[in-house]
Amino acid sequence: MSIPSYARTNFQTLLRAAGDGNLALMECLDAVTGSSRYVICAVGRDDGDYVFTPFGHLAHGNPYDAYLPPDPGDPEGFVRPDAGEAP
Repeated sequence: MSIPSYARTNFQTLLRAAGDGNLALMECLDAVTGSSRYVICAVGRDDGDYVFTPFGHLAHGNPYDAYLPPDPGDPEGFVRPDAGEAP
C-alpha cells in the first residue's frame, strides 16, 4: 500500500516543526463528539500572531488497541485482531 503524497508532505512538515522546536500539544474538542482531544500542532507565525496547525490527536488509552498495523504477509492488508483464531 502506498502512503498518499499529502500524508508524506504533512509528515515532513511535522518533522521540521519538531526539529525547530515548534510543536505544541493543545487541548481541543472533537468537532463531532465534543469530547476532549489532545492535539499535536505545528506552531507558526503570521504577522506577529501565532498560528497552530493541527496534525492529529493522541490516542486515549492504549494506542496499540486503537490501530491495526499493516499485515507483513499481505502488502494490501492489515493485521486483524481475530487473525489466527479458529472460527
